[in-house]
Amino acid sequence: MSNPYTIKDIRAMEILDSRGNPTIQVEVLTKEAYGRAMVPSGVSTGKYEAVELRDNDPKRFHGRGVLQALKNISTIIGPAIIGKDAREQRAIDTIMLQLDGTHNKSNLGANAILGVSLAVAKVAADTGIQHLFEYLAQREEYVLPVPMMNILNGGAHAGNDLSIQEFMIMPFGFDDFHRALRAGIEVYQTLGKVLAQKYGPPGKNIGDEGGYAPPIQNTREALDAIIIAIEQEGYKPGKEIGLALDAAATGFHSQGGYAVDGRHLSTQDLFDFYRELSKEYPLISIEDPFEENDFESFAQLTQLIGQSVQIVGDDIFVSNSARLQRGIDMGAANSLLLKVNQVGTLTEAREAAKLAGSNGYTVIVSHRSGETENTFIADLSVALSCGQIKTGAPARGERTAKYNRLIKINQDLGDKGRYAGDQFRKFKVN
Repeated sequence: MSNPYTIKDIRAMEILDSRGNPTIQVEVLTKEAYGRAMVPSGVSTGKYEAVELRDNDPKRFHGRGVLQALKNISTIIGPAIIGKDAREQRAIDTIMLQLDGTHNKSNLGANAILGVSLAVAKVAADTGIQHLFEYLAQREEYVLPVPMMNILNGGAHAGNDLSIQEFMIMPFGFDDFHRALRAGIEVYQTLGKVLAQKYGPPGKNIGDEGGYAPPIQNTREALDAIIIAIEQEGYKPGKEIGLALDAAATGFHSQGGYAVDGRHLSTQDLFDFYRELSKEYPLISIEDPFEENDFESFAQLTQLIGQSVQIVGDDIFVSNSARLQRGIDMGAANSLLLKVNQVGTLTEAREAAKLAGSNGYTVIVSHRSGETENTFIADLSVALSCGQIKTGAPARGERTAKYNRLIKINQDLGDKGRYAGDQFRKFKVN
């Protein structure tokens, strides 16, 4: 009898992400099943991320085309993978890494490699007639993640003067995922009304990740608006809904310091700024508080406020186990933001998550600002049962697709699923 998991064909095409830029869709087929993956793209990217291969042909999509990456799939990756067992994820990912032969996937392109890697996992799940999260992790019980909802945008994600890139809410004080999601949506919608009332029509401008991008220049002004929206909806800041920031500090690091709220701050000034914010507001998570090479400052802030505030590493770790290990050794941060396209294969992403969990770090499965309607990360967050997911505002189809998938998973799991809730920092990937 032939193996039903044998890969019969691999197809790839150029599609569009949420910013209208070209990206890659990969389809992997077995005899009886089909798996599809779409590759996201970041704009606030870490220096050490795996390389996204672009054509740089100014005559097509301003140089953003991905035809060479598609060619690499059809002429190099495909011939090496067709005929393999789709369940052999690690072996398939290793083959692609060997074919590429670089430390940053700059030869074949991380976007080409990742598209195949994720589609292989999806076709294996479909061949076995399993949910993707079930295929990725056979558990007795699964954890539904607390959403980190980017409801107010700044930095590289918006056209305003806010230095801080993301102002998020985390509805952790609820017993059920669907109820928590509802609270987040209600606050988001009310925030739009609060901003429109104060700033007029520009108050409801929308940024890259679906959050509002009002003409605000000051961090506290943004946080105050969110607190007003939370309270107007009858929720309790700090008890039911917490605040979170993605500073993306590399983006406003300049001249040996940081440009924040119209001021030039030293590293020590920025320490004081975060410490003051954590005292003034129900702030429970800060991502990338310093530029991507400053492991020492990450470690100092973690020691200073890490017991009460989650310190998340994104650009500093780029989901890379080697950089994460350096952070672990130094005590830099206490949480890993996991973006599969930063590292380039599903296997490497899962290894980074496991390394984080085994060293007491939390893991947050994350989208990118240039997203697709693919829902892979929703399943991945449940498979890892890491307790947190970051996938933007409850707006725009590429964001709500992930939330809708989690609603469906929550329904399908029934008693086998529970909401991370106020225990979200206690779940460690193993």
